[in-house]
Amino acid sequence: MDTRYLSQIREIPKSQLDVLYHISALLNVMDMSDHLIEEVLDQVIDFLKAERGLFVRYDEELDQFDIIAARNIQQNSIPDLDSFSSGILHRVIELKKACLFHDAQQDPDISQFESVQIQAIKSVIGVPVYQQEKIWGVILVDSRENRQEFTNENLFFLEFFARMVSLVLDKITRMEALQAENMRLRNQLEEGPAIPAMIGESKAMNALAKLIHRVAQTDASVLLMGESGTGKELAARAIHQLSPRQGKPFLAQFCGSIPDTLLESELFGYKKGAFSGAYTDKKGLFEVADKGSFFLDEIGDISLALQAKLLRVLENREIIRLGDTLVKRVDVRIIAATNRNLPELVKKDRFREDLYYRLNVFPVNLPPLRERKGDIPLLAQYFLGKNTEKSVRLSPDAIRKLESYHWPGNIRQLQNVLQRALILCDSDQIGPEQILIEENDNISDFKGLLKDYEQLLLKKRLQEFEGNRTLTAKSLGVSVRWVQLKLKEMGER
Repeated sequence: MDTRYLSQIREIPKSQLDVLYHISALLNVMDMSDHLIEEVLDQVIDFLKAERGLFVRYDEELDQFDIIAARNIQQNSIPDLDSFSSGILHRVIELKKACLFHDAQQDPDISQFESVQIQAIKSVIGVPVYQQEKIWGVILVDSRENRQEFTNENLFFLEFFARMVSLVLDKITRMEALQAENMRLRNQLEEGPAIPAMIGESKAMNALAKLIHRVAQTDASVLLMGESGTGKELAARAIHQLSPRQGKPFLAQFCGSIPDTLLESELFGYKKGAFSGAYTDKKGLFEVADKGSFFLDEIGDISLALQAKLLRVLENREIIRLGDTLVKRVDVRIIAATNRNLPELVKKDRFREDLYYRLNVFPVNLPPLRERKGDIPLLAQYFLGKNTEKSVRLSPDAIRKLESYHWPGNIRQLQNVLQRALILCDSDQIGPEQILIEENDNISDFKGLLKDYEQLLLKKRLQEFEGNRTLTAKSLGVSVRWVQLKLKEMGER
């Protein structure tokens, strides 16, 4: 703000200050409603003894004006922008400054404007409204009779008022941006925020995403449960990447089918001479993962002795290397996973109850693929793109074949099936004949519910009998009515 402008502010008479104070109080709200803008414009018209007032927004790209508010001295709204001089509005935009035309009929710059002549406008004041150094709009007041108050002093008054509006616009713009961002984030959360490296838009995946985003912001221990191949390590990595520990180490250790002493030395490290072959000191994975996250896969397979040592890490954040007596403190977030029934193992005294509760602070169940079949096309296209540079797609019949299978091996099995299909495919489209799935009718291998198995078996028999419901019912030892009811439950006719 320059010195000239400051000196002008000091010379503002009390009458103007009183009006500006009242207007600033009106403008100091969270939003500018139409009613509020009209009320402010009415006060400006009254103070300047003008006949009309106009507040327009300027669209630079289209070079046009849109009415925000237009009022007359009787405090009635003016709906038609054409009754004002567009030439004067454009002159304010062109000059980029406040303009006073005390005698519009005689002023050579504007007297030729058709609207000035038709409306018999005698005096006009127009001032630009800026937002972030760019003209946002124009405030204009005019009169066809009284020109007494159209002075340089009141030109400055209206210019000062326009600056106040500019400040309010900046505040509102920032607030609207925050509100829009808040709505976007809330909407994203309601839809199910994306999980890093995990694909799916099904209801089950949206629910999983919400849980992962929520727990990621805490430091709680997480127990991931689900069948083999459901993506437990991907979920663990997502929790780490979405957490404040992002950027710190993420380590993973598979605990199944590993000798106890080997697993213990990997987890806790060892001191030189602790055992034959320990020629130097070695840090364990807990130490390496300090300040980060550590994923223990198949936690249900570790021995009771190792469980006791793991409990110490969870309770005290302390470790002792093999062959050492020195206690080391570690800051590690534990994420464990299993496809086994830990409560059942606790009952059989094969898993420590206290460790189970320490791990199970926040349980997360990963859905099997058969419960999120709507994600199969997305997953399939992702795996196809990952495994070939060619543009290959699945035919509708191939997709239906994939969706009709129960996937005991889950996503891992789907990936293998698609890799085989790519090898067999000689064109840009994979058909059902390239989808080779290991059929297994052994019910002991099926991990789903009874109703899932019924639906699976019914679909398979219908395929065998080419959709003939009578032959299907006969082969299953049920009535045709039963088949029809089951198909209705499945949403098929």
